[in-house]
Amino acid sequence: MFLNEDFVKRIRRNRMAMAGLGIVAILFCVAILANELAPYPPGRIDTSNILAPPTWKHLLGTDVLGRDVLSRIIHGAGVSLSVGFVAVGISTFIGMILGALSGYYSGLIDRIVMRFVDVMLCFPSFFLILAVIAFIGPSIWNIMIVIGVTSWMGVARLVRAEFLSIRERDFVQAAISQGASDARIIFLHILPNAMAPVLVAATLGIASAVLIESGLSFLGIGVQPPDPSWGNMLTEGKDNIEIAWWLSLFPGMAILITVMGYNMLGEGIRDSLDPRLRR
Repeated sequence: MFLNEDFVKRIRRNRMAMAGLGIVAILFCVAILANELAPYPPGRIDTSNILAPPTWKHLLGTDVLGRDVLSRIIHGAGVSLSVGFVAVGISTFIGMILGALSGYYSGLIDRIVMRFVDVMLCFPSFFLILAVIAFIGPSIWNIMIVIGVTSWMGVARLVRAEFLSIRERDFVQAAISQGASDARIIFLHILPNAMAPVLVAATLGIASAVLIESGLSFLGIGVQPPDPSWGNMLTEGKDNIEIAWWLSLFPGMAILITVMGYNMLGEGIRDSLDPRLRR
């Protein structure tokens, strides 16, 4: 297992990982405490303050309906993080199961799974998601599921590679010689020792899912108004970019900081797991 005291020490010494973890922790707190932190309800309309620039009353300004931008960004954090975690959870689960079966059994099963992975990789992911969402209709749950079922291929390849290596080790051969079932060997002996690259891929995958959700919402087929999402807030900013710069700047910065935080955390975890960098 890689989640041991030595791993924790290496993570704590890695400045990039700790900086990313700090950003992610802040985002979690903002999402969980959105109702307490937001100065106004996200859907509150104030026709007397339409497109008002940042002031002490509205720190990040207001939008075309007079809604407070800061409040909508705070509530949008929960939407973006929910999509990221659920989508990555689905893709990681599918990728681990298929990668484990492919790497453990090899032969015909391996060839079938890997050819399926190759077929899925032939389609540009974002355009595949666009096509599916356009067919089944936009909603936050549809987005979560579609991103998840179209993003598992990388995890499957990583898990397969780990299984091909770990299944030849002595402790696995000992379990086989003692008559342990395939399920027990896969899920209790090999899979826990193959989780290191999966953790890195999942962390980086959350950042990718946030970007995809924002892109879909920006195009109008993601989270639908009046629900706040950083992507649909950018759409409003695009329509008023010449007179209301804050509508584009602040949601864009929220996306940037979120993606940067998860990427830094993922890269830091990867460095901490790299045996060549251990001291």
